[in-house]
Formats: sequence, C-alpha cells, structure tokens
Amino acid sequence: MSSSTIRSRKHSVNRYALVMAASALALPVAALADVEADADQKGTEVTIKGERHLPYKTDKASSPKKTEALVDTPQTMSVISKELLEDQNATTLVDALRNTPGITMQLGENGNTSAGDTFQLRGFSATSSIYLDGIRDLGAVSRDVFTIEQIEVAKGPAGSDVGRGASGGYINLVSKLPSLRAGSSATASLYSEGGERATADVNLPVGDTSAFRLNVMAQDVDVPGRDEVKNSGWGIAPSYALGLGTNTRFYVFAQVVHQDNVPDGGVPVIGLKGYNSTNTNAAIKAALDAAAPVDRNNFYGSVHDYEKVDASMLTSKIEHGFRNGWNLTNTTRYGQTQMDRILTGVNAITVPTASINDPTTWTVARTRQRVDQDNKIFANATNLSGSFETGAWQHDLSAGVEIAYESQVSVTYSTTPPGGTAPTIPAASLYNPVSDIVLPDLYKTGATSDGDSTTVSGYAFDTAKLGKWLLSAGLRVDSYTIKTRNTPASGAVALEAIEDSGTLASWNIGAVYKPRDNGSVYISLVNALTPPGSSNFQLSSTASSLSNAAFDPVETENFELGTKWEFFNNHLSLTAAYYATTAKNELALLNSTDLTSYIQMGERKVSGIELGLVGQVNPKWLISAGLQTLDTEITQGTTNNNSTGAATRWSPDLTGTVWTTYKVTPKFTLGGGISYVSEQLLVVNPATVIGTQNGLPEIPASTVFNAMAAYDINPRLALQLNVYNVTDEDYISSLNSGGSRVVFGQPQSATLSLKVRF
Repeated sequence: MSSSTIRSRKHSVNRYALVMAASALALPVAALADVEADADQKGTEVTIKGERHLPYKTDKASSPKKTEALVDTPQTMSVISKELLEDQNATTLVDALRNTPGITMQLGENGNTSAGDTFQLRGFSATSSIYLDGIRDLGAVSRDVFTIEQIEVAKGPAGSDVGRGASGGYINLVSKLPSLRAGSSATASLYSEGGERATADVNLPVGDTSAFRLNVMAQDVDVPGRDEVKNSGWGIAPSYALGLGTNTRFYVFAQVVHQDNVPDGGVPVIGLKGYNSTNTNAAIKAALDAAAPVDRNNFYGSVHDYEKVDASMLTSKIEHGFRNGWNLTNTTRYGQTQMDRILTGVNAITVPTASINDPTTWTVARTRQRVDQDNKIFANATNLSGSFETGAWQHDLSAGVEIAYESQVSVTYSTTPPGGTAPTIPAASLYNPVSDIVLPDLYKTGATSDGDSTTVSGYAFDTAKLGKWLLSAGLRVDSYTIKTRNTPASGAVALEAIEDSGTLASWNIGAVYKPRDNGSVYISLVNALTPPGSSNFQLSSTASSLSNAAFDPVETENFELGTKWEFFNNHLSLTAAYYATTAKNELALLNSTDLTSYIQMGERKVSGIELGLVGQVNPKWLISAGLQTLDTEITQGTTNNNSTGAATRWSPDLTGTVWTTYKVTPKFTLGGGISYVSEQLLVVNPATVIGTQNGLPEIPASTVFNAMAAYDINPRLALQLNVYNVTDEDYISSLNSGGSRVVFGQPQSATLSLKVRF
C-alpha cells in the first residue's frame, strides 16, 4: 500500500518544529546544571542485596520461588530492565514486551472491544497471566511502566509458579522500592505527533535504615497516526521502607493511577492486501475488492467517546533473614481497578446500488459499546526459603502458602433507553468520517455479570545440588471456588448462578548440568491447569463454551531442552532452548458432520526454538536480542470448531527483536533496533478462510526499525531523541477476530526527552 493513500501528515511539520524549539530551549537550561554532580554512568555495576545488576542484564529473578540464578534455572525467562525501557523511551507494557519474542498483541473480540493489555504468549492467551510483584493483576486496562523496576517474562506453562492459567507462561512486573542508595531523576518528553509526558523518581534515605521513594507520572499524548485518539492521565506511587540493611525489613507501597483517554475503535480493512468481500451482489463485491484503503488516520468514533480508568493498590511486605541463612517473606495486597469506557467501532460497509462507482457515498456502520467493569483483589502470600544439606547433597528450598480473593463486576449497557425504542446509529462516511458528532447514549439495562474466585494454595520447590548437577522439582496445590451470578435486564431475579470448585495439582521437574561455572545445559517438564471461567470468573452453562462448569480444566504440558551461558566476566548472557507444549482437554466437535455436539477431546501442540542474547559486550556496547519460532498443530479434534481453531490464531511462525546501544564518546550514545513478526493467521487452516472470510485472513509480516541518540550535556542533564518506525513502514499492529477492522502500528514519529539527575 502506498503512504499517500492512507497517510495524513497535516500536523507533522508543526510538531517537529515544536520538538526542535524545545531542544533549543533545553540547552541554556542545561548549562545551569552542576557539572560536578555525582550521577550513575551507564555501564557501571550496581549491587542490591548482594546481587549484581548490570544495564539490560539481571542475574536472578525477583521471586523467592526461583532459588537459583537465571543461568541455572531450567526455564526460558526474559528480563526487561528499566534501563532498556529508558533507552527506548518505552512507556507502556505493550511497548516493553516488544523486547521479547513470542508475544503478540490482540485487538479483542469480534465486536468492538478495545481490550487493553491483551497478549498471546507462545500461542496461548496471557491476558489473565499478568502479575505485579508475584500477585495477579486484574483488569483489561493498558498498564504504564513508570513504577516498574523490571519485567520478567516466564515462558512455557507455569502452574507450579503462579497457579491457574499460565498456559504459555506469565508476565511479572516488579515494582520500584526504596533503598539506602540516594538518587533521583526526572524526565520530560515532547512528542512529534503532539503531546507531553513527565515522570520523576525520587529516592531519599531518611535514616540509617529507612528510605522514602516517590514515583510520579503525568501525560497528555496524541496517539501517532490517529486523529482524535489520545492517552492522558497521571499516576503517583509512594513507598516507604524500614530496617534496610538489617535482618528485618518492612515495606509499604501504594499506587494510584488515573487515565482519561480517547479510545480507538480501529479502521476498516478495505483496500488492504488480502481483503475479500463476501457481499452477495457481484458488482458491489467487485467494487469493494478493488477499492482503495481508507486514510489510516481516520477516526470513526465520536469525540465524546472516552475511557476512564482508576486503579489503586496498597501493598505491605515484610522480609526477615534468620541467622541460619533462611528468609521469610510475607506480602499483603489490596487492589481495585475501575474502568468506564464508551467506544465506537466500525462494522459492515454499505455501497448504494445507484452509486457503486462513487466511493464518496459509501458508508460504514458504527456500533456503540460501553464497558463498566470493577475488579478487586485481596491477597496474602508467605514464603520461606533457605538451604540445608542431606549427606553430600545441598538443597535450596522454597515453600509457601497463598490466599487470594478476586472479583469482577460488569454492568451491561444498551443504546435503547428504558421503556424506549432503539435509536438509529448514524453511519459514517467510509472515506471521510466526521468525529464531531453526538452519537446515541448508552443506558444501563439492569443486567450485570458478577463473578469471584477464592483460592488457597500451598507449594514447595527444591533444588538439590551435587557436583555439576542440579536436580529440581516443585509441586503446587490450589483449592479454588469460582462463583458467577448473572442478573438479567429486568433485574428481578438471578438468571444464572453457577459455582465450580476443585483442586489443581501443578508440578515441575528439571535437571541442570554445569559443564563449566559460567554455563548450563538443562531439561525440564512442567504443566499448568486452567479451570472453566478462571480468566474472568464467568462460568457458563452453554455446551459449546469452555467456561461450562461441567468441563474439566484444560491442561498444558511443556518439554524444554536448553542451554545458558554467560560470557565477558558474566556480563553477557546467551540462551537457547527447544520447547514443545501440548494442550489437552480443549473443546472440539464430536465429529465433522455434527456441528452441535462438543467434547473435551481436542489436543494441540505448539513447538519451536528460542534464542536470547542480553547484556554488555563491553562497557560501551549493550545489547538485548531474541528470536523464536512457533509451530502450531491440531493433533486431535476437528479444525472446523472455532473453539479449537481460535486457540492458535495470532501465532506467527517467527518473531525476532534486537536492540543495541553504543557509547561513541563518553557523552554521546547511539542506539537502534529491529522488530520482526511473520504472518499471523486469523484461524488455523487458511484454506477455510481465503475466498470465504469477510475481511482480512491474516496480519501480514512486518519489520520495524527504531533508533535513538543521547547526549550527556553534563552529569546532571541529558538529551535523548527516539525515532520510531524509521522507514515509515505501514503495518498492522492488531486485527479483530472477525477480520474486519485493524489498529495500525505506529507510523514514523519521534520523541525528544530532557533527563535530569539530582
């Protein structure tokens, strides 16, 4: 597709001029800084709690369940450090996760859902497998990373680590906490497409053993390449610690985030490569199939659409180190996320018979959707870890108990007012939509979906060491109860009250051989279980739904064979692994001719290799890179069933990412990266799609280049320029399940940041 047909740059000149003007203004401000200030320099080592931390590379995961260093852990784990995020000026979880292969983004359901952080990890949904400091983080919202120290991505089924779900792994965000090492910073950024963002991170020791830390964020940013769509909001995260440097440490930390965004309903896929219309009128179909794409900037909603998110969280954590080397950790959290969103999405295209050859008369239907959702969680986790010996064997043990209550309440809305008739939602011009329009309001129908889950868990992990061998095993038992209460629109009686309870046993076993101190070869076998309704506590009595309480949990098992090595004085990590995951008890049709009878006989295999390289080649050269192949195959069951077929959609055969920086001079750093994603099929078998699917059958492959340049004016101030999508490639970020609407990837754009250390 040509840029001229789908690109509008009416603001770009003025906005780039604004960035250049801001750069000029920053220079005299920088000259006022104290050039003798003491500041951390990139490439130096930092020691925290006895562990070395280098830019881009982390030696050990944050969870006490992981008793060994990453090089000796028999599992693929990617750790994305805050230094990497800062170099890329990444601000959201979506941005951050582009640094690890095997994760793809989803647009949502076949309707017009804008689903927040919705991911697939190694071919399995990871939407409900996002954690904050090891505790599940609920809510279909877009997460900011201004409070995050690092992001840990565990690949492969991990039920023994985190419990239910985690079919393809999990994502754990680690919060920034106070330390006795004083240091503060602030960043102000201007965006070429319009908007500003500012963050600050202040860490202040307030005594010999106590410290206070404050992270704040405020932004008002236009989304590049999208008219009207913007992200605005603020966040504050205070934290306090007592007993730092002693055997007993106490942390209390909170987070309050408010978002006030204009959501994106996407654009029609007409005119894009592979587009196919199923219109029954031959002339109209021919016109649609030959039509030009719409301008990618087009906004088909109303300027009155909104997305308001309020998320708050309070956490306390106690750590105690016993004299014999054992450690006890207890974490308690209460969190609540409220989301209220009105979104306008695009749907069917109408071509008047009388003006088939006049695209200015073509229209696209608009649909209205309101999401009003409240998520809550209360959790307590206690862990005891330490080492002991049995004969010649040394054991590293981690054991604990967890209790969690989670709930989700959703309110249903309709454009039909109480006691009234459904209004007509005006269609939009396909090629020239008007956003300054008042569309029908949405009213409560009285229907609600109220679900909750209570889980009590116990686990134990043991790694036994003898010579060059490390043998590990772990077991987790979860006792859960899930309840769903659906109220109909009348509000009179409960339409459906369903309860499901049971016990899950998740396990892992592994063996690590260390041919040298700086390397390992490992083999592991793990599993994970996902009971019905566990992702959103919405059980069902429908025979074709895996959320039916009568069904058994879906089980995934993973075999992995890999090796990990550390080079250059353990500054650079190289990993390689082969994995094979089998999903059992998936829903499938009883046979290919009976399209109404379902049985849990479906089986699917996902396999491939993953390579990783992260750390310092030398003090001037940093790198983070990864590559993953992914092959999906239905090994049992019929592919005619959408429940089975949908599970492997959005699974590219190859994903790869590289980011690297080089300090050209003591003050000047250059960096850049490449992200590649191969084709992503809408369903498993393309033969059933091409020629019959209305819309797009796949997301085409894409290659995106990004770049950065940073200049340290003095030890206190630095300027950083990030340029995204350097070649201005037109690519699709996500496609909805029906193949009718897309969200495009970020076009060529830039951010200029002024960073202050004090």
